[in-house]
Amino acid sequence: MRKLIHTERAPKAVGPYAPAVLSGDTLYVSGQIPLDPATGTLVAGDIRAQTRRVLDNIRAVVAAAGFRLEDTVKCTCFLLNMDHFADFNAVYAEVFGSILPARETVQVSRLPRDALVEISAICRRD
Repeated sequence: MRKLIHTERAPKAVGPYAPAVLSGDTLYVSGQIPLDPATGTLVAGDIRAQTRRVLDNIRAVVAAAGFRLEDTVKCTCFLLNMDHFADFNAVYAEVFGSILPARETVQVSRLPRDALVEISAICRRD
């Protein structure tokens, strides 16, 4: 079974992809950038504000698929500047708490819409 996941509570895709794909018991959440779902524009603010918006978008997509954030097993995180790592981690830790998905975080030269952060996720139901 393969199902495309969309929700009005998260931004529309900015390219030819689905916000998430459900395949069996696994949800693959496409990279989310800090877009406001109501306006489709990049949120103003620093890395903390942008990280919070990205994680809110992921939470909305995960919920639309019938999953919980606690079902997250892996995240891939892209930062425009590794100098933002500590502030990024502070917000990430607030949101994920003791869930502690596997993760890698890398610095990239540029992100869509000149965002400071992008995160994708994989969730699994047992």
